[in-house]
Parts: sequence; structure tokens; C-alpha cells
Amino acid sequence: MIFKKLFYLIFATFLFCSNTFSQITIPDKVKQGIVIDHSSGAVLVEKNADQKISPASMTKIMTAVVVFDQLKNKKIKLTDQFTVSKKARDATKSGESTMFLVPGDKVTIEDLLRGLIIVSGVDASIVLAEGISGTEEQFVNLMNDKAKEINMTNTNFSNSSGTFSPNNYSTVRDIALLSSYLINNYPQYYKYFKEKDFAWARTGGNPVKQENRNVLLSMDEEVDGIKTGHLKDSKYSIAVTKKRDKRRIIVVVSGLPTMSSRAVSSKLLLNSAFNKIDLVKISYDSDKFRIKIWNGSSSYLDVKSLNKDGIFVNLPKNLKNPKIRMELEYEYPLQLPIKKFEKVAVLRIFNNKELIDTKDLYAQKDITNKNIFFKGIQNINYYLWR
Repeated sequence: MIFKKLFYLIFATFLFCSNTFSQITIPDKVKQGIVIDHSSGAVLVEKNADQKISPASMTKIMTAVVVFDQLKNKKIKLTDQFTVSKKARDATKSGESTMFLVPGDKVTIEDLLRGLIIVSGVDASIVLAEGISGTEEQFVNLMNDKAKEINMTNTNFSNSSGTFSPNNYSTVRDIALLSSYLINNYPQYYKYFKEKDFAWARTGGNPVKQENRNVLLSMDEEVDGIKTGHLKDSKYSIAVTKKRDKRRIIVVVSGLPTMSSRAVSSKLLLNSAFNKIDLVKISYDSDKFRIKIWNGSSSYLDVKSLNKDGIFVNLPKNLKNPKIRMELEYEYPLQLPIKKFEKVAVLRIFNNKELIDTKDLYAQKDITNKNIFFKGIQNINYYLWR
């Protein structure tokens, strides 16, 4: 049977938000857009968020993530060097971003990452792909495997740079998910995304210094990433994030007609999220987030969110008389055995009678079956006293 454990939190001194945030409006010029709160995971506003787009150079976020995976697994080091192929140079068409690499050059992975992230070099993306997997085609397999791993359900990559291909597509929702994954899992490498320029000491000439295409880095000191994009079919796009104190907002927009409208629209959405919506942390009370176990190796099981920072909800500023009520919902009795970090319950969060969010909760330890003797005794007690 379904069991619901109810508990209440009354916020008398805080003003909080629902998942329907009419206070934020996506500009008409934005064809596809989404705004998410990084801590709570809540979608604050969206528009055509699952409509297929060409991600353009936002593809390079995934390219970087795959490289970061390789660094994490110690398969490569930042100081390792990859050799530039003729294909990497020839793949850069007129008007496309380039790091100005020369075939035969040996370039460190760290410099290639800066060329990928800051300069958005097509050549840098291909050299990284070839250096890790032998060919760009093999590297793309790693990109798509990673997309599946983090549940980018409407995405397929066909190259490492984001140059146009009908088989290279995504959605603003999936790009937001990817951006959040990057920030959560690779803080030590995320620093590259906020660098405003990169000077490459190229072969056969003076160093080439290029600016980061994300102009919001210079317009707002709280903006620290992520990646711009531009193709004829999807026009101007960006995945951008802003952090204030411990709160972070991620915006992904696509279909803008100009670079200027891209900057204005994304800045507006970032500021609206911070100025019109509050983030609230739900205090963790172990007694309330605990499930009684029948016939198990332990009598009780604590459950938590996978977010190590806790459970968060969003509420509009100036909301009158918020009354937060929570329902812990799970099958009772839970089926044994239970593995640590297995999903076992759902937390439903209400403001008065309105459902504002749901959070999956996970077991905090393994639970096995009791031996048959104690199991029999407990079953008798259960049927006698239920």
C-alpha cells in the first residue's frame, strides 16, 4: 500500500516560490528558453524547452565534459600534448572560430581546453577528440554515452565542435541539464569558463589574443560561464550562469536574431530570477525523513536527497502567508533488500494546498532481510497488532 507521512513547516519570517513563476517572462525574441535554479533544480520558466535546436558551439560544453572525465580517471593530464592533424586545421571554415593551430604542432591539453572553451576553436575541439579517441567519430560515441548517462533524452551529437549537421541536435532543457552537471561535477575545471580572454603563443607568428564570446562575463562580475553558440538555423544561443552568494541561476536561450539581443535577453532572465524569486532551504529533521522497516536488518531507514547541499524550494518574493506542508510518500512495507542510494520515497512539497515541488529521496544505507526465525516472529506481531 502507499503510505504518506505528513509534516508541516510554517515560515513566519521568510517569504518564498512555486513552480509556476508568472513573475518571469521570456522575451518574444527568444524562440527557445529555460531558466533553472541550480540548487533546487526547479524550472523557473520555460518556452519551447523541448523543441529541437542546433546547439552550435554549446556542443563544446559536452566536449569539455568528456575531456574532464578523462582527466578525472587519470587517462590524461593537463600537461600532456596532442599533435595537431591536417584535418583539424582544414575543418575550420571561413568565419568559424579558430585557435590558429598548425598541423604538426604539439599542444598541451590545458591550452587546447582554453582554445575550446574561451576561443571556441573548431580546431581545438577536433585535436582534443582525436587525441583522446583516435578519431572524432570515436570521440562522439563518448559524447553520446555521456548524454545518456545524465539523461539528456532529446540530444544527439555528431561532431565535437557544433558545426552544422542535421544529426547534431539538442534542446535548451538538455543543455541546461548538461550545464548543471558540469558545474556540480567539475568545479576544479569550471574556472576556464569564466576566463575573459586567451593568448595563444602560436607557431610562426606573434601570440594571438582572443576574447571570450560570452560578453556577459565583462558586463556582470557575478556571471562566471558558460558557452555561446551561433548557426544560421538556430541563430544566436547561449548557456549562461550567474552566482550570487551561494545561489546560482542557469539560463539557456536560443533563436535570438543578434548577439546584442542574446546578451540583453539572457541578462534580463538572470536578473529577473534573482530579483523576483527566493530560494529556501528545507531543514533536515532525521525523525521526519525516516521510514520504519519490517523484517529488515535495521528497524529504520533514513532517506535524503542526492543533493549534498540539502533540499531547496523556490517561492516568489513578497508571497503572503506561506505555509509549507510536506508529504513523505512511499510503499509500505518497503521491499527488501534495499541498496544504499536506491530511490525509496518521494517528498511532495505544498504551499498551502498547491503542490510546488517534488523531490526523490534515497536510502542512506543497505538494508537486508532478517533471518527466517526473527522474520517469522515479526510477521506474527505485525498481523496481531496491525
